[in-house]
Order: sequence, then structure tokens, then C-alpha cells
Amino acid sequence: MSKKVLVVGGTGALGGHAAIHLAGLGHQVTVAGRNTPSIGTPMADMPFLKGDYVAGDFTPERLRGFDWVVFAAGNDPRHIPQGSDIAAHFMHANAESIPAFFAAAREAGVTRAIQLGSFYPQASPELVAGNVYIQSRKAACEGARAQGCAGFDVISVNAPFMVGTVPGLPSAIFEPYVQWALGQIPIEHFAPPGGTNFMSFRSLSEAIAGALERGEPGKAYLVGDENLTFREYFQLFFDAVGSTVVMEERDAELPLLPDVAIPQGRGNTIAYEPDADEVALLGYTRNDIAAAVRDIVAQFAVQSA
Repeated sequence: MSKKVLVVGGTGALGGHAAIHLAGLGHQVTVAGRNTPSIGTPMADMPFLKGDYVAGDFTPERLRGFDWVVFAAGNDPRHIPQGSDIAAHFMHANAESIPAFFAAAREAGVTRAIQLGSFYPQASPELVAGNVYIQSRKAACEGARAQGCAGFDVISVNAPFMVGTVPGLPSAIFEPYVQWALGQIPIEHFAPPGGTNFMSFRSLSEAIAGALERGEPGKAYLVGDENLTFREYFQLFFDAVGSTVVMEERDAELPLLPDVAIPQGRGNTIAYEPDADEVALLGYTRNDIAAAVRDIVAQFAVQSA
């Protein structure tokens, strides 16, 4: 049955891909964000609700009328205002403002809501104590689900390193990877040691849809796909452009994957297998990373030519 779905963060990559997927399943999708959707993306053709969840813009009045909500927003190190207190910013933006959004959704009469979260607290709980960002994401996950009640189901979908693209949407992460593989960026061909679990945008969108349709209320699902070393991961980009480069592993900081983007620390690995029963319940694709990289190359190699 078609539902009226609001995707907060739906103008970005993960939220945008989820919005496109849900619309393709026949739902009436509205995207929300601080800025209007990029022209040339499928989201630009969807209804748009402007708002900043950190500022409390999504009041119960504005959320009323939606059956389901996907919350695909959140603040990470890229969002810290210059000169601000990092810990205070993360705790306000994630630990306080996200549960407040879900409380407003409950009051608005929304029946099911997905909180898109981070895999770190479940996959590597030892990292929580020393990282205020991960602490804030854990608090957001727990705080959002705590707003659930009879008639208002809240489910968390906690994802690892994401790989993919949205038609027409620029990417400050993946376009440089393609340029590097094409020889357009003069960086040596190495990757730092260590690795992580990776998941495609396509698989995550399938998992979000599955959680909306079949997820257990109050559950936090640790989703994921392939465990790869960073060397194996970057090699996929060079292979996808037809390069003969063979990546080496080097214990040095890679400008395209700075140490700040590796919370477990350079040289360490976060590897896990998602629960097979949960994969089947949510119904998402596995072994999809190479295909996702090929999609990225197909989109951005043309722009870089």
C-alpha cells in the first residue's frame, strides 16, 4: 500500500538514494533538507520541505500528514562551525536534536520512522569511550528509538562505509577517487593499512525500505556488506577505469582518506558479518561493492574527461 513518506536529508546522497528507491516502490515521497535538491537529480522533481532539524524547524504541525519518515540526516566532522566546541556541537546536533525530531514525529501522528545511524557503536563498541562523535551517534540511535510507543514504531538502520552515487548529484568524495584512478590527480598509488565493512547505496536503500515494511519496532539493525582492506577498496576504482595500476599498502596518510576519516585508527580493521536472518528480513543485496564502484566511474569519469 502506498504511503506518504518524508525523507529528511533527502537532498543528499544516502537520503536521496532512499527517496528515489521508495518512490520507485510506489510511495508518495517528499524530501526535506536545508537546501533545495540539486537541479538534474531525481529529487528535484519531488515535493520539497525546507528545514533544519538542528534548529527545530520540523514541528509536529509540519510533520502532520506523513505516514512514514526516514531520517537520513545528522552532523559529522564536516558540519562543525569554525571556532565552535566540537563536543558541544555533536551532542546538540545529534544526541539532543535527533531524538527531539522523533518526538515531534510521534506527536504528528507518524506511524513508522527510520533513524539512519552509524555502525561504530555496534560494530566496534570499544571506540565509543574515546570518540565524542561516535558517542553522539550512539546517543542519537538510542534517543530516537526511545521516542517509540504504541502506534509509533522507531527502527534504527546502522550502516558502515557507504559506496555509491545518485544520478546528477556531485560527490566531493567519489569524484576525486575517479580522477585519481584516471591519473588526473598526482597522488602516489597506495592505500593505508587496515580496512572496514563497506555497503552500497543500493543495498542500504533496500534495507531502509525493508525496515519500514517489516522491521521490528525498537530494533537497531547493524547492516553491511563486504569486508575489504582499504587497498582492495581503492583497487576497485583503478580496475573500473581500466587502469593497470596495482595498489600498494603503505603506512602513511592518504590525502583522499585522511586519518580523521578512520576512527578505528590507521592500520586497524572493522570487519563483521551482518546477521543472516536480519539480511533476509530487510531484503538487501550482498556483494555489491564492485558494481557500486562501476556506477560511480560511469557517472564521474564522463565529467572528468
